[in-house]
Amino acid sequence: MENLGIVITTLGVLLLLGLAGDLLARRIPVPRVTLLILFGVLIGPSALALLPVQAEAWYPLISNMALLMVGFLLGGKLSLANLREVGRLVLGISVFKVVGASLLVFLGLLAVGVPLPLALVMAGIAPASAPAAVTNVVEETRAEGRYTETMLGIVAIDDAWGLILFSLLLAVAQVLAAGGDGGALAALQYGGWEVGGALVLGLAVGIPAAYLTGRLNPGQPIQAEALGVVLLAGGLALWLEVSYLLTALVVGATVVNLASHHERPFHEIEHIEWPFMILFFLLAGASLHVAELAHLGWAGAAYIAMRAAGLILGAFVGGSVLGAEARIRRWMGLAVMPQAGVALGMALVAHNALPGLNGTILPLVVGSTVVFELVGPILTRWALERAGEAGKAPEAS
Repeated sequence: MENLGIVITTLGVLLLLGLAGDLLARRIPVPRVTLLILFGVLIGPSALALLPVQAEAWYPLISNMALLMVGFLLGGKLSLANLREVGRLVLGISVFKVVGASLLVFLGLLAVGVPLPLALVMAGIAPASAPAAVTNVVEETRAEGRYTETMLGIVAIDDAWGLILFSLLLAVAQVLAAGGDGGALAALQYGGWEVGGALVLGLAVGIPAAYLTGRLNPGQPIQAEALGVVLLAGGLALWLEVSYLLTALVVGATVVNLASHHERPFHEIEHIEWPFMILFFLLAGASLHVAELAHLGWAGAAYIAMRAAGLILGAFVGGSVLGAEARIRRWMGLAVMPQAGVALGMALVAHNALPGLNGTILPLVVGSTVVFELVGPILTRWALERAGEAGKAPEAS
């Protein structure tokens, strides 16, 4: 009973801390995501170490649930109507941005003397984004418009492209590191299952969910149904070892395009998402080891600089080729700068797949994540303001 009391008390304090961060963010020009992560760092082992030891075990569950909701809501942005309006831009800029970040990181790391297998792995991790941080800044700033819809569409599919590219580059890295003993085929099979399995599972859950939603009368409570579908999809994805983020995204995209009352399940998830996001960002901050920044060195500096340059240049070139308006070309790369959980997940996969490099991959990714997760949301907010869409959405009732 004592342990249960500690757990419940800690969760209550964390939610109130999230409220404090929300109130503070309204008074200073810093996104609440960044404030929550900073609060997490402050109460975590890197600073005051105020969290109970049990808190370390909570992060996987809370982060998975939060990212499932984010994936589902991002999938809801991929309606055929939205894609017809911004789909060409979303797909084109996303591809250019992914290729730009990956290519510049690869060349930059080689230039500072990083071994070829490590450069390939980090190039595969570079395009991964943090959709939770980006969407939260959009909600906080009440951004709305063509630029915002394009940005949300890009972060919705970035990790799908990123998973495919990462799987291919990890396979090549394994060939170089292990001499082609079958590891490449195993990596390709894993990547194919991770992405292909997520697509199939998302459709398998999303089609019945869309049918059920369409049978409900308007106004009927569907919060339990919506949350149940999201958790079912995520649980099956984790059990089958496919991408749970991509699975949730496909479920959301399927529901938004097939259900006759498609908007209601997304509203229900939006109503319950924020408490999970508070816990997610606070515990994410607490899990960051700021001391890892000391181990970045030239490789870390090159990774951070080249990833940022690749995102900005890729978005600019892609937008120029596709004839996007100037504000999309100029500010899209900055807006999608945050990087967090997906990159760490890729790093763990590479850590296990390449034993000879497992002492280097995690420090590089963890250290750079501290930078991108703290600075990224600030850049997202600034880009939305420069694009002229912050504050355009109506106040929530």
